[in-house]
Amino acid sequence: MSANLSPDHSPDRATSADTATAAEAVTLYMTAASTDEALAIARALVAERLIACANVVDPVTSVFRWEGGVGEERETVVFMKTSRARADAAMARIVELHSYEVPCVTVLPVVAGNAGYLAWVKQETED
Repeated sequence: MSANLSPDHSPDRATSADTATAAEAVTLYMTAASTDEALAIARALVAERLIACANVVDPVTSVFRWEGGVGEERETVVFMKTSRARADAAMARIVELHSYEVPCVTVLPVVAGNAGYLAWVKQETED
């Protein structure tokens, strides 16, 4: 995505979206076992229009409790932008595609944001 330039060639200033527009957007947070898995899931969800885009952050180190012990693993984090209307379907698809028995996938509300960006997220996740 490229920045739009105003007549003075400076990037458009981000404006806060109204509450109704921001309330329609959410960010999904997911961890994956590898970059390859994270990218495969992200590509599938974008192709299926369940998310507008994904940011893959690698590597991260996760410390967790599992099956009575403390574990520590290298993982990949993915932030996915979607509409509230698509969040449940996106989470269900992630669970289907994910290698973990209990994948981390949460929905984070968007309180405010660039109105143009939020409109793009909505447009890209509509049928």
